[in-house]
Amino acid sequence: MAKTNPKTVARKKRVKRIRKALSGTPERPRLRVFKSNKHIYAQIIDDVAGHTLVAMSTQDKSLGEETFKGKISKAEKVGELLAQKGKAQGITTVVFDRGGYRYHGRVKALSEGARKGGLDF
Repeated sequence: MAKTNPKTVARKKRVKRIRKALSGTPERPRLRVFKSNKHIYAQIIDDVAGHTLVAMSTQDKSLGEETFKGKISKAEKVGELLAQKGKAQGITTVVFDRGGYRYHGRVKALSEGARKGGLDF
């Protein structure tokens, strides 16, 4: 029988606690972040309809063949491109859902990139 990683269990508890207070509406959708060891993923979600409006990750082809210095610079670029895609669909303000992670490092870089791209939090 496989054991569950305690860090993952603790993060899932934090996610539940955070999501009680956050909800995405059509006027102000939720920007959700997930990070793995190699990649970072971000989605803009309308919780009322239950649909993902825009999604972007470091694995996306639109990120291009640019050379990045590290994972933090990639996360910032993902935030900028996500903001551009969102603005193309008419999304200007979002609620930031950090996904149970601390607001530093790649999560902070992604949010700053989204702000630089034109999203308001």
